[in-house]
Amino acid sequence: MTYTKEILLGRIIKIHGYDGSVTLKLEKSFIENIPEMESVFLEIQGRPVPFFISHSEYAGAGILKLKFEDYSSFEKINEFQGCRVFLTTLKNPHSLSDDNVDLKGYKVFLQDDMLLGVVKDVIQNPGQWLLSVVSDNQKEILIPFHENFIVKMDPENKIITMDLPEGLTEIN
Repeated sequence: MTYTKEILLGRIIKIHGYDGSVTLKLEKSFIENIPEMESVFLEIQGRPVPFFISHSEYAGAGILKLKFEDYSSFEKINEFQGCRVFLTTLKNPHSLSDDNVDLKGYKVFLQDDMLLGVVKDVIQNPGQWLLSVVSDNQKEILIPFHENFIVKMDPENKIITMDLPEGLTEIN
């Protein structure tokens, strides 16, 4: 879950009832197109604070009712009146996009600091990015480039540390 100030969803205009729900006035761009959300960031005293949504309901006329997890009373939610609400970005810092495929030459290490090889190519399959990694003995290994396998990325040193399922490197 990452935060960006560019995606303002709206502003909390009032507290709704006594169960910890808030009324959000949506930005015009979201009135007809409310995204599915699991979490948002509230700007509290100039700082982004993440909140997980337990319930949301569009009330019409640009009004969205939100209830946050672990906030079930008027007293807990009252201080959020007037706060701006930002969407979390869908872009994972470890994910690839068409303009972010410059991983050629990165060294791929396993979690135990064993060098697996160097990225020769990035292959875009439907719904799946693959890293073509060449090992020291010139064996090509295809690895799914998935956020669940990435432990750490170090762009400065061109290193990707991965935790791969057992046997994945042997099936190539």
